Amino acid sequence: MVRAMAHDDQHGPAASFGFREVRPEERQGLVNQVFATVADRYDLMNDLMSGGLHRLWKTDLVAMLNPPRSDQPFSLVDVAGGTADVALRALRSGGAGCSAVICDISQDMLRVGRGKVEAEGRTRQVAFVEGNAEALPFAAGSFDAYTIAFGIRNVTHVDRALREAWRVLKPGGRFLCLEFSQCRVPILDDLYDWHSFAVIPRLGQLVGTGEEPYRYLVESIRKFPPQEDFAGMVRDAGFEQVAWRNLTGGIAAIHSGWRI
Repeated sequence: MVRAMAHDDQHGPAASFGFREVRPEERQGLVNQVFATVADRYDLMNDLMSGGLHRLWKTDLVAMLNPPRSDQPFSLVDVAGGTADVALRALRSGGAGCSAVICDISQDMLRVGRGKVEAEGRTRQVAFVEGNAEALPFAAGSFDAYTIAFGIRNVTHVDRALREAWRVLKPGGRFLCLEFSQCRVPILDDLYDWHSFAVIPRLGQLVGTGEEPYRYLVESIRKFPPQEDFAGMVRDAGFEQVAWRNLTGGIAAIHSGWRI
């Protein structure tokens, strides 16, 4: 069961926004406000939340993706990838046949990503689409690969997003999800909790975005299903050969699946 969902006896099903319970129809707007606040400093935010390790984790994600280094056509959709970090890494790793569509619900995040893509001179290889992970604006069987990095826990209905990932992939297409997860190393888990709840919100205040966006982001990590449960959700969406790889003791994990 998705731990992001709860039940309110007076109002029916509720969704978690960090440690708060809100109506599901309200949650996406609240999440959008968070990312509108942090968009211009999103990479800095990930540096603060991961101690800079997110850059290595994204490199691992792209290594697992292994885009072809040839003229062979290869289409990637990077969902919730507005700042273009993963898509640009994939294009640098792949050959001339690689292309990417970056889909994000946040206009502010897409704006930041467009600037990066233009600065790198890759506008012919990248398209930007504003869209919701729960109802992607693409035809079935459109892409060779689907990636989502640090985005799935911000989706209100994770099961719907996973079914959409399966739908838009071609047969033989690969799903890869990089997300903060449950640390499995004694002592390190306590240090990580202290860093998350005592340090990160204060750093957010120091860099000018305020404590609240960072407080939501670290709380949302704790509400996200552990590795085994999320793998079960990926299987339930229709993917096969589902596996995961822990990074830095489980602080993050990459989940993988194939549409057969």
